[in-house]
Amino acid sequence: MYLYTGVVDMRKSIDGLALLVEGSMELNPMLPALFVFCNRGRDKIKMLYWERNGFVLWYKRLEKQRFKWLKASSNELSASITGYELNLLLDGLDVFNNKPHEALFYESVG
Repeated sequence: MYLYTGVVDMRKSIDGLALLVEGSMELNPMLPALFVFCNRGRDKIKMLYWERNGFVLWYKRLEKQRFKWLKASSNELSASITGYELNLLLDGLDVFNNKPHEALFYESVG
């Protein structure tokens, strides 16, 4: 899953969002991935994904709260997150500043 870290005009529909993925994020919008976009007020999210023979667009609008979002940097317009992190984000949690410790993997204990 990829977050677009820039601000998106929520009047954009499938074609406009797919062009953002292709142009600004430099990714193929038909990848088996979910692309997530947020507006300036951080109260609306759109998600775009390709499903076999067409695009699917999902939209969520908050009535009072705001989504926690990454600030766009000049060189990175996208960030990768997991499905679990997306669920936390949609529930209103700040997944960018409250990350758990990294998982460690060792070949042996010695």
